[in-house]
Amino acid sequence: MEDHELEQRAFLTRATVVFLMAAVLILGLLARFVDLQMFKHDIYSTRSDENRILVQPLAPDRGLIYDRWGVLLADNRPILSLAMVVERVADLDAAISDLGSSIDISDTEIAEFKRRIERPRRPYEPVVLKVNLSDDEVARIRVDGHRWSGVEVVPENLRYYPLASLAVHAVGSVRRINEDDLASLDAVSYSGTKFIGRFGVEEFYEQSLHGEVGHHHVEIDVRGRVVEYLPENKVLPVAGQNLTLHLDSRLQTAAYAALGERRGAIVALDPRSGGILALVSNPGYDPNPFITGIPQEEYRLLAASADAPMFNRATRGTYPPGSTFKPIVALAGLSEGVTDWERTIIDTGEFRLPGQSRVYRDWSWTPTNTGGQGVVNLRKAIYRSSNVYFYQLGTRVGIDALGEFAFQFGFGTASALDVETAEGVLPTRTWKKGARGEDWFLGDTVNMSIGQGLMLVTPLQLATSAMVIANRGRWVQPRLLLSSDAVLSGFDTPLPPVRVQGPTEEDWEMLVNSMEDVVHRGNQGFRENGTAWWYVGRDLGYRMAGKSGSAQVVEIAQGEEYDEEELDERQRKHAWFIAFAPADDPRIALSVLVENGGGGSSVAAPVAREVIDAYLLPRFARL
Repeated sequence: MEDHELEQRAFLTRATVVFLMAAVLILGLLARFVDLQMFKHDIYSTRSDENRILVQPLAPDRGLIYDRWGVLLADNRPILSLAMVVERVADLDAAISDLGSSIDISDTEIAEFKRRIERPRRPYEPVVLKVNLSDDEVARIRVDGHRWSGVEVVPENLRYYPLASLAVHAVGSVRRINEDDLASLDAVSYSGTKFIGRFGVEEFYEQSLHGEVGHHHVEIDVRGRVVEYLPENKVLPVAGQNLTLHLDSRLQTAAYAALGERRGAIVALDPRSGGILALVSNPGYDPNPFITGIPQEEYRLLAASADAPMFNRATRGTYPPGSTFKPIVALAGLSEGVTDWERTIIDTGEFRLPGQSRVYRDWSWTPTNTGGQGVVNLRKAIYRSSNVYFYQLGTRVGIDALGEFAFQFGFGTASALDVETAEGVLPTRTWKKGARGEDWFLGDTVNMSIGQGLMLVTPLQLATSAMVIANRGRWVQPRLLLSSDAVLSGFDTPLPPVRVQGPTEEDWEMLVNSMEDVVHRGNQGFRENGTAWWYVGRDLGYRMAGKSGSAQVVEIAQGEEYDEEELDERQRKHAWFIAFAPADDPRIALSVLVENGGGGSSVAAPVAREVIDAYLLPRFARL
């Protein structure tokens, strides 16, 4: 017999339990719903946005660089590049291969891309695979974009240098930010920035040129592709400051043309301001391919070239100054009172220190011409470049006084404002003891008196010395920056001009006259003509003051004659010439170096004249 009452009680019990369980679950769901909607709404809303909304940095436009006439030296060119967000790509190699079926991607571009993704970088940052897409390539990627996750066409501002190799050593260039940069840069300030100034003006004024980063919010889909740009909380970037340099692009081009295929350097300054009008190191190289990514093989060829096109000879190269140093020795002797403009010697072509057998010879000495320069006073010693006169003068001045005096011209120090320069070597007793562990000998002073031996200078330092003479003793700090959009900060404010102590006003004028004789004194006979007259002064329409120099690279044994034809080309003398013009109101001062060029008067002086002509003659024609 069935017990209906028992079954009814069991049913009610079960129904009650189910009801209570259902009620508990419903109440739990309601509580969770209330918690999510009322108490944790902001938290989960933010998490939801983080899954579909990203904050992307907006890189600022890099400041432009102009020459003194407003000619662009460093520009920004908008381009479109192919990039990948590798965190959103399941199979990188497969994706690259698939992309390669739509557009041409070289092995070099793939290799460079893989090197970039291996470097430390910001998460979810697009990494460029191919730079500067054509319109056809952009269209293909966008048509087939649904096939690839994490693939983007990104806009970039690519740095471009219109003068290419002609101004690279002055303006410098940018490079992609590398691992070392990331370790030292402020992550926020450089978020979204792919390039940083590496050389020249680009590096020195990086802080001013870079600008301030901005940011905006973007909505992305499940494939990581941007669906919409959201205007909320957008902060626009601030472009970098534009810079105007003293550099004259017309003169820069003329200086390169004057050097031609020869290795060397030219530095031209405005004596009134210290502004660098031209800074040439030849050969140079085109920095533009480095920005998009130069193939490693091409880079190796540049780096290994015997001509060193990536080396800045104008500011980093150090060479013996040769006879271009003689005007400094002359002024030192006058300042110390050990000579005057009327004191004469008999230049026999040879000089010996007391008690020594070694012979120091004049530049004009040959086994068949041993007569020297004859009767020589200080003015003739300069325009005829008498070694014997300066051998004697240097030993009377002494190394201590000579070193202290030459330092005032900028030798032995990196004195330019915004140009990375070598200090060179202004040898002293202390320097030689520290650098070589040797005592100073009187023979060292003899060699230094004609700009040989241990002394090393840069073309920029020699141009600075020419500027000081042109200014009759007024030293102005060399610099590239003429003006900028912003007020200069302390680190890029030039030092005030100073005067070289020692020479009188008459000494400076007599030195300038003597250097004018180097160029303009002619038709007086071989032993009375200026050393550069035949090569540049015979038909010169303005007054130029100059000094030639030939610096030995290898030592010639006693009694042997220097025979250029017997030497390897890279062992021949360096040709120097310093000059300024017009002599009575100088507008330009310069130094010219032709590496292994030979004679300063015959090789470097014509280059200097060509540069000065290019600067002055059009100016005179416009007045």
